Amino acid sequence: MLQNLSLARIDLRGDALPEGPALRDLLPRADFDVSAALEKVRPICEAVHHRGDAALIDFAEKFDGVRLDRVRVPAEALSRALAELDPAVRAALEESIRRARLVHRAQRRTHHTTQVVPGGSVTEKWVPVDRVGLYAPGGRSVYPSSVIMNVVPAQEAGVESIALASPAQADFGGLPHPTILAACALLGIDEVYAAGGATAVAMFAYGTESCPPANMVTGPGNIWVAAAKRYFTGKIGIDAEAGPTEIAVLADSTADPVHVAADLISQAEHDPLAAAVLVTDSAELADAVEKELRPQVAATKHIDDRIVPALGGRQSAIVLVDGIDEGLRVVDAYGAEHLEIQTADAAAVADRVRNAGAVFVGPWAPVSLGDYAAGSNHVLPTGGCACHSSGLSVQSFLRGIHIVDYTRDALADVAHHVVTLAEAEDLPAHGAAIKARFDWKVPEGK
Repeated sequence: MLQNLSLARIDLRGDALPEGPALRDLLPRADFDVSAALEKVRPICEAVHHRGDAALIDFAEKFDGVRLDRVRVPAEALSRALAELDPAVRAALEESIRRARLVHRAQRRTHHTTQVVPGGSVTEKWVPVDRVGLYAPGGRSVYPSSVIMNVVPAQEAGVESIALASPAQADFGGLPHPTILAACALLGIDEVYAAGGATAVAMFAYGTESCPPANMVTGPGNIWVAAAKRYFTGKIGIDAEAGPTEIAVLADSTADPVHVAADLISQAEHDPLAAAVLVTDSAELADAVEKELRPQVAATKHIDDRIVPALGGRQSAIVLVDGIDEGLRVVDAYGAEHLEIQTADAAAVADRVRNAGAVFVGPWAPVSLGDYAAGSNHVLPTGGCACHSSGLSVQSFLRGIHIVDYTRDALADVAHHVVTLAEAEDLPAHGAAIKARFDWKVPEGK
């Protein structure tokens, strides 16, 4: 397949770039039909609702090829996984945790009281959700990094009850991958379940004999996870309907084509639907990057089943523009999950970006760094959702509650405005609730 390896080209030079949706429609994007998947996950979710753990066990046998004795992972399995973890992997996970804690601890919110008028105040109080269910994928790859990225912000937010699910693995006796279990042990998470995909989301949403229901579910996953999150929206909180991973690189002639090619490949190895997009005003760089792709792909793994289909798919392309200003318009319209800026004065260019899940500045901040050890979170919006949504953070697990505290005099001072607005909206009982507190004579006909 390597001889056919190439990225599609979209030439947006010369003509004025269109605005808004017209520009977005010109840009590559993977087919990811959550609506179609929704109907397929509905019976799975309802089976978990009505049959609980028995349904989880049956679905693990059907989807993961292993018959479970129980869904919850025993404590000794977590301890054993940590004890047997490669010391180098343990050190890397510990450093990733340390850096993530530094960044996420700084995101904590504090209560704030605004004195609106003498005797009248509004306090914004930040309260964590009571219980969250976190998901760590376990399909094509193992993702202990996703354990960290979900657990750390929930812990730093002060969530008291945290559970995690990851698919059962036939190679490990029906337990999730041992590196997943070791990461949980490092983080102090002892409530872990062998459940994957839509079944895990349903378990957290409805609860089962083994697993109490959660208020919120977060974590990346495949289309079945995304569909299950949509199914339960309104019943539980979710972070996002994550789609296939994306990288966009905004680069000019100063970029190193070796770096750009390597970074495009790094995301393409996740999934055949992964998107790799280069936006550049340099046709010479575009040619050099394409030349670099073939030998770099040939030297890595997952070539035929992931990388080549991803790079050759409709979701990946080289987009040619007239200049960096036009390139910024393109990447803002695209709203990439991961956006690298590899240009002259990259920091200044990055500062102008409005839409991205995370921005990586210059040649020494590749997306791979953010995946593991930058300290940032790698659970990020995909599919253009960065135009309106943020990645996972401490804020994701907090709720802001307004506490309104007014004295009699403070209410009396504004009462006539409240009554006026209530009557303007034809809601007289709203006004009456104010009048009832005072010796307020209601005018004739009111």
